[in-house]
Amino acid sequence: MSYNLLKGKRGIIFGALDENSIAWKTAERVFEEGGNFVLTNAPVAMRMGAINELAEKTNTQVIPADATSLEDLENLVEKATEILGGKIDFVLHSIGMSVNVRKGRHYTDLNYDWSQKGWDVSALSFHKVMQTLYKKDAMSEWGSIVALTYMAAQRVFPDYNDMADNKAYLESIARSFGYFFGRDKKVRVNTISQSPTPTTAGKGVKGFDGFIEYADKMSPLGNASAQECADYTVSLFSDLTKKVTLQNLYHDGGFSNVGVSDLVMEKFIDEE
Repeated sequence: MSYNLLKGKRGIIFGALDENSIAWKTAERVFEEGGNFVLTNAPVAMRMGAINELAEKTNTQVIPADATSLEDLENLVEKATEILGGKIDFVLHSIGMSVNVRKGRHYTDLNYDWSQKGWDVSALSFHKVMQTLYKKDAMSEWGSIVALTYMAAQRVFPDYNDMADNKAYLESIARSFGYFFGRDKKVRVNTISQSPTPTTAGKGVKGFDGFIEYADKMSPLGNASAQECADYTVSLFSDLTKKVTLQNLYHDGGFSNVGVSDLVMEKFIDEE
């Protein structure tokens, strides 16, 4: 169901890879709600996915950009404002990557060159995106910037590896840059801490299938899907949340506030 929540609004959506991506689902929902946007991803990610199909479906354009490159980001912002015909109202940062996870390196035996690459892609890129938008005065007043994160930034999930550190840094950037963006430009910045979601990136984490089942049993409302995360993101892009900023917003069916659930306890009792 559409409510025209984003009618007339312009945006940039980072990270749509395939139909399992939260960014992909968000782009579809933004389109349904009347928003106009450009899609962007790194050239290597574009070759892996099907972003051009999404662009055709949502009647938009794709601007290739490496989010770790200031030159690429400056070009992206300039082209986006030109294509969309004005300042940007919303941005979704849905980017994350750990070479150590991909290569199976344990957290106690990290390759630090790989760690720096993952940190640059997953976290520092968020600062670079906002710094570019800020310096170019490219955001509209009461605009909204959202990044996707995960609760491993606050709690230990052993197999999440150095991505946990990256997400903690990402959330700190959201608060710190969000203060200045709010004070100076009336732009809000938030992160969404999403349930474990079977995206291409999520499924790359060791033991993911077992953990997603555990999280579902722990959450009184069950895991939040990629589609539901897209709905929540749209609400944060809309004018209905104009005074929500500097927040890390848990979208996880209640998982983050549950110590233990009946379903999990029953499983252990049954095993005994």
